Amino acid sequence: MIKDHPVKNAGRLRPIQSVQWLPAERLGQISMDSRVRSWLIGKGLITSRMKSACTERFAARLIDQWSGKLEGSHLSPLRVTDAAGLFRDVELCCGDQVWVFEQSVIPDSTLCAHSWLAELGDAELGETLASLSKVERGTHEYAWLPVAQPVTARALREAQVRPAGLWARRHRVALRGAPLLIQELFLPVVGRL
Repeated sequence: MIKDHPVKNAGRLRPIQSVQWLPAERLGQISMDSRVRSWLIGKGLITSRMKSACTERFAARLIDQWSGKLEGSHLSPLRVTDAAGLFRDVELCCGDQVWVFEQSVIPDSTLCAHSWLAELGDAELGETLASLSKVERGTHEYAWLPVAQPVTARALREAQVRPAGLWARRHRVALRGAPLLIQELFLPVVGRL
């Protein structure tokens, strides 16, 4: 069974680029905390599920937004050749605890077609997209992302307890044919009220 920590190879951690994104049907073979699993594989928008669980204690906070270089880990699921894009980091919180760290990756070509995506502020991208027509969502992929991954390090930047990594899911969204990538990292406190 795959354990919920980085795989060691001859005493050394595998390189960052060796993260393997898995389809949902492979998750049954993986050992992980049952609370994290239920949030990771649950149906529906994570924001809606968190609002239901946290009620008025739910909050979405834009932490950072910047333009940056797209890496192979972005280009492959996006299926684009753009060199750069817009990155949005949002914390989804229940009370004062961050349950989910969401990073959206919007290639420059998508941003040119839908410039309003740069003006979302604290608005949650998933809910905004759910209210629009001609939006196609791809299937989720899942992975254990070690703390050496830049997105994991960003998610854990203020964590008092720093696990070796986080479980994440990602999916491609096409907005009138223009792709973007949504990655959600689930912190160990997810589901704990």
